[in-house]
Amino acid sequence: MITITPAAAKQIRESARQTQSEGMALRLAAKRLPDGSIHYGMGFDDIGRHDDLRFECEGIEIVVAPVSLELLSGTTIDYVELEPGRHEFIFLNPNDPNYSPPTEE
Repeated sequence: MITITPAAAKQIRESARQTQSEGMALRLAAKRLPDGSIHYGMGFDDIGRHDDLRFECEGIEIVVAPVSLELLSGTTIDYVELEPGRHEFIFLNPNDPNYSPPTEE
């Protein structure tokens, strides 16, 4: 299962609107790097492949190739302000060796 937070869903919808990609699925991809960390990719996809896995979260259709599913299972995608005025998507992924769960302050 892949989860998208409400903040991330809002930004994904806005990005789709800005790029005239409304109605397209969000493709997520992941690849393990030689050091064991995970490299992520995401973008809008209107093609789809016969073996894609499809999910929906927060009203966003998500497509994932089978090769990426194991690496992305359990991931939460959020959209956060990392520094004042600088927002980014982050992948909270328990399969990534560099992941540490967020802590309450």
